Amino acid sequence: MKILVTGGAGFIGSAVVRHIIENTTDSVVNVDCLTYAGNLESLYSVETSDRYAFKLVNICDRAALDRVFAQHQPDAVMHLAAESHVDRSITGPAAFIETNIVGTYTLLEATRDYWNQLDDSAKQAFRFHHISTDEVYGDLPHPDEVPEGTELPMFLETTSYEPSSPYSASKASSDHLVRAWLRTYGLPTMVTNCSNNYGPYHFPEKLIPLVILNALEGKALPIYGKGDQIRDWLFVEDHARALYKVVTEGKVGETYNIGGHNEKQNLEVVKTICSILDTLVPKETGYAQQITYVQDRPGHDRRYAIDSSKMQRELDWTPVETFETGLKKTVQWYLDNSEWCKHVQDGSYQRERLGVESTEIKGSK
Repeated sequence: MKILVTGGAGFIGSAVVRHIIENTTDSVVNVDCLTYAGNLESLYSVETSDRYAFKLVNICDRAALDRVFAQHQPDAVMHLAAESHVDRSITGPAAFIETNIVGTYTLLEATRDYWNQLDDSAKQAFRFHHISTDEVYGDLPHPDEVPEGTELPMFLETTSYEPSSPYSASKASSDHLVRAWLRTYGLPTMVTNCSNNYGPYHFPEKLIPLVILNALEGKALPIYGKGDQIRDWLFVEDHARALYKVVTEGKVGETYNIGGHNEKQNLEVVKTICSILDTLVPKETGYAQQITYVQDRPGHDRRYAIDSSKMQRELDWTPVETFETGLKKTVQWYLDNSEWCKHVQDGSYQRERLGVESTEIKGSK
């Protein structure tokens, strides 16, 4: 089987590519335009495989996509290419509309044209797997908003969409496009919605790598608001296993929610990282002394939680890592890979605060 993976140089995409090349006999064509968050160093372990190919292509470039399909003749598409940081979407939403909506549309049309040329058996076997986020659902009741002892709801595959940020709205739009291309054109699509990923090779604008690197450099560890926002944390390698199961075993037209079963408050996550660093890289004053409370993000969702029971029931998938084991592995990876961290920060991002609301209206550039 040959799988075209968009965004394969990104955080989750590179984990998917590594998983496929290292654990299966399938081939991968990695299509990525190498934005600030894309890094081919994340693929050093597989780049020499004769089952791996890289194409420097933007998913908004229809002609380039057509050439990739014609040359490589994939049996499936796993679509991970996306702008993915909420704070960036607040300060610069145009890129999210372009990549996540227009790019997904362009990829769907290129895929449809290619798929229509296949013979009947290849058409039936083909899959288009769209990888999305739990943020499309909005947020859930927080424990301090309900009477004590009340069972808290979780996101199901049938939960209605209520996106809160430009990022989640753009992902919700792309989800709807993918489902429409199945309903209207018969393109065999599937959608997955995942909880917050963490693990090795994560670009340091996200909470966990940002805190690890800032802590090691003696910088402030920013906590938005009170730090009581709750997220369900999923180790990226567990997610990669799940995504491969969906593209190879999932049913056309289905949605699968993928979560780590690890609900944690942001403040608890940061304090846990500090505790791990206190053990691995001790210093006179504990790392928790660097915690700093900052203005909350506009429209910040208070709680996400994924119900992954459908994945377990239908595809026999459950996460292997607990949050504690996965976080220890993650911290150790960043300690062992300082060169990767230096190279991925090329000067355009130096771990500054993003997503601060501005009254200035900016157009696309």
